[in-house]
Amino acid sequence: MVDLSVVIVNWNVRDLLRRCLSSLLVAGRSSPVDQQPAISVEVVVVDNGSTDGSVEMVRAEFPQVRLIANPDNRGFTVANNQGIEVAQGRYVLLLNPDTEVLGDALATMVAFADGHPDVGVVGPQLLNPDGSVQSSRRRFPTLATAFFESTWLQPYAPRRLLERYYVLDRPEDEVQDVDWVTGAALMARREAIEQVGLLDEGFFMYSEELDWCRRFKEAGWRVVYLPTARIVHYVGKSSEQVLPARHIHFQTSKVRYFRKYHGPLAAEALRWFLLGNYAWQLGLEAAKWAVGHKRPLRAQRIGAYWQVLRSGLRRRESREAGENRI
Repeated sequence: MVDLSVVIVNWNVRDLLRRCLSSLLVAGRSSPVDQQPAISVEVVVVDNGSTDGSVEMVRAEFPQVRLIANPDNRGFTVANNQGIEVAQGRYVLLLNPDTEVLGDALATMVAFADGHPDVGVVGPQLLNPDGSVQSSRRRFPTLATAFFESTWLQPYAPRRLLERYYVLDRPEDEVQDVDWVTGAALMARREAIEQVGLLDEGFFMYSEELDWCRRFKEAGWRVVYLPTARIVHYVGKSSEQVLPARHIHFQTSKVRYFRKYHGPLAAEALRWFLLGNYAWQLGLEAAKWAVGHKRPLRAQRIGAYWQVLRSGLRRRESREAGENRI
């Protein structure tokens, strides 16, 4: 059996995908500093209907990669599940295409998991392109967290609230158990996946890794942040191509998570709060547009916020059976 399957979901980031795949070719031949044997790695790329030549590039430059070319964008979660289902590895690493694996990160994660059989998920330390540490470890959000995090109110949140959520009270260079790690780079044990199931396809994108890690934890598996394995993350290069959709998917997934774990009343309260938040922002942007302040920018934001309001931030019902598959 292959040691590690790397599953990459791609959508119109050809050049970043090329860099990511090139880094994997080097990383797959590396071994940890204690000279353990190099690991065997397979790479699965699931392309979600890219129009930038990504599929052709993979076929021409990386023939060893297993490629699944979807005719359209099936969503981040569904595409990851496609990759997991064909993966052969003892471990599966979900990896964003806008990443670059450094040194022996892959072998380090596998060696750590092999030495700790109760660990179901390992998250490496993510770095920004300038080498600074990128926040990637989390505690489970409370409803209070949801009202502040990633809204215009975040700068006014009680300091302790977000420090706890982002685990800022613990050293960033310390191996530690956490509640969840972000999905830009998340390695899961095959045995644990078989127990808890695939990603919940009710999340089109965003919060799917939060839900998955919660299911791993509830099944008794540890989730560990491993800073000795490092991966550069260039942050959101696929989702930033469609701004209104990013807002809609992010907030709808947040509401869905709270409905799933905190009940319908909490979810509806959060949904209406978020809609009010966007209505307020739309009003501010309209006022700024009316006085002639950066009108093209204001018009873009007005259009984006209007689309969010029209969506109602209602959950996506299709393919929800995905959470129970495998």
